[in-house]
Amino acid sequence: MSINISTLLESRTACEKADAVDPLGNWRENFYLPQGLIYLDGNSLGPMPNKALEHLEQTIKNEWSEELINSWKNAGWWELSQTLGEMIAPVVGAASGQLIVSDSTSLNLYKTVHAALGMSHGRNVVVSEADSFPTDLYILEGIISSQQNIQRRLVGKDGDSLDELLDENVAVVTLSHVNYRSGELLPIEELVKKTHEAGALFVLDTCHSAGVLSVELDRWGVDFAVGCTYKYLNGGPGSPAYLYVAKRHQQSAVNPLSGWWGHARPFAFEKDFKAAEGILKFQTGTQPILSLRGLQAGLEIAKVADLNMVRKKSQCLTQLFLELVEKRYGNHGVTLHSPNDPEKRGSQVALHYANGFPVIQALIARKIIADFRAPGIMRFGFAPLYLRYTDVWDAAEALHEVLKTEEWREERFQQKHQVT
Repeated sequence: MSINISTLLESRTACEKADAVDPLGNWRENFYLPQGLIYLDGNSLGPMPNKALEHLEQTIKNEWSEELINSWKNAGWWELSQTLGEMIAPVVGAASGQLIVSDSTSLNLYKTVHAALGMSHGRNVVVSEADSFPTDLYILEGIISSQQNIQRRLVGKDGDSLDELLDENVAVVTLSHVNYRSGELLPIEELVKKTHEAGALFVLDTCHSAGVLSVELDRWGVDFAVGCTYKYLNGGPGSPAYLYVAKRHQQSAVNPLSGWWGHARPFAFEKDFKAAEGILKFQTGTQPILSLRGLQAGLEIAKVADLNMVRKKSQCLTQLFLELVEKRYGNHGVTLHSPNDPEKRGSQVALHYANGFPVIQALIARKIIADFRAPGIMRFGFAPLYLRYTDVWDAAEALHEVLKTEEWREERFQQKHQVT
């Protein structure tokens, strides 16, 4: 289906017609979404798949309640991290045996960067981005503080581009596919090639791209990758992250957090650690079975969705929102913080407004859920499997009304909480 944005800008009725013929329209039925709510925060936490409750009830009422500890072998609990990893693999363009669901993104970034440094043959520089999600930078600080003579260079601080920072001392480059704040989409295949030509390894953060963009870890030549599952993979709050290690590195790469789940013979209870073969060595401790079962429902959707169709609709949704905000309603002093080119933008739109926080709170009061990131960034996430063109129209109109009437100035919208 070809969507003409100019036609959609004409009226809400045009958006209704587009929804009626949307080939992804029926996917919305797979999710629980409260009546009357427009959810533009799937880039932070995806909604609950309808089958998540079914999976959790089965695990709690039958596997845990009735089978108890026998479910580790009879219900597939022990292999669940690996099973779910195999479900994610095709979503991110990875062949079998290279991906495991385990721990959090932060811990997995520590594991992969540390492992890459161990393969660096005397190089001592890690390159990242100044505007990375803060946990990425914190993890790098932790690695640097625990090792001698490791240095960090940041694109956007120590140089304007990766090209400026690459040299014979660089061991690892770690970048995000999509920037968490701006939504900028990086040309990863090109950056991996440059990194390899400089003799370094590449670690990719796919948190804001997996499940909504085409990710091709194998084809791009990525060495290691991490990602979370609670955004566009709809795994639930705090659902476990995943970790990818290219098969060519699995024998030499060492997991710095060696735990019993990564042991070659975990139930031998040996005193010394011997790593498991392949990707399994990158597990650490006992995995959270209930969270894994909740995640399973989201992955059952993701693995069969057509990502090319998802991406095309994503670009239409974000472009429609931008043009409604900028052209139809007037921007009221709001400026675009995302790339204007849809080919260079992920599935979110970031707008800058000095009073962005109370504006977002006013939208939430209208049952339009988006989020705020300091300083002054209003983020709107567009998940094509459950969002409609009419949702975009209504959200843009509500934003216009909140700004035009200065509704956001009300005292109730000024109070900040720990979670924004």
